[in-house]
Amino acid sequence: MNRWLGGFADWVYGIGWWLRAFSRSGAPDAFREPGPDPDHHTPIVLLPGIWERWPYLVPLARSLNAAGHPVHLIAALGANGAALPVGARTVADYLREQQLERVVLVAHSKGGLIGKLVMLDPDVAGRIVGMVALSTPFGGSSLSWPIFGRTPLGVFAPRGRAITDLSAQLEVNARIISVQPTHDQVIPEGSRLSGARNINLAAAGHFRPLRDAEVHRVIHDLVHEVGK
Repeated sequence: MNRWLGGFADWVYGIGWWLRAFSRSGAPDAFREPGPDPDHHTPIVLLPGIWERWPYLVPLARSLNAAGHPVHLIAALGANGAALPVGARTVADYLREQQLERVVLVAHSKGGLIGKLVMLDPDVAGRIVGMVALSTPFGGSSLSWPIFGRTPLGVFAPRGRAITDLSAQLEVNARIISVQPTHDQVIPEGSRLSGARNINLAAAGHFRPLRDAEVHRVIHDLVHEVGK
């Protein structure tokens, strides 16, 4: 399958799961109970991409919880369409309210930008040991065209204030692992982050890797490594 067809298939897949997430029942706290192995008790907070409500991340939450980790989903983020500082405050408030310590953030897409901003917050930075970010546009995306400037998608403009200000903050990059697919039609430039550990997947697409069992295994191994 060529990249164009692969990208189109990934959009169809992602939108299908997005629609399915709206009909999913359950509660965001269903994955907080840790497993029996204390070596896998690192608390994980999942951070979604733009317009991804917490149910969108349930397959990943279930997989990480099955490995033993208490996994937290933040319903208060809603559809995650707000500005980055608003999302970061919501996450920081959650960390304080739940009294979480030695947390590993696991983020998808926009969630990684929010996660980095939270790691820069001196009030909660000490609660976080690191972040594993999947398909995060740390340098923005060339698909964030000027026409989107006044919409939530404007946050991804490569020369926009949100991206340039965050890119200038280098001090936490060493505690971030950026995981990127072989090709991401949403982020043509890729997810490489200077100063971070960058890992290339065998999987392609912006959305499908989020539900790939092998990608789940990679993320679990990285969480275990970061949380030691």
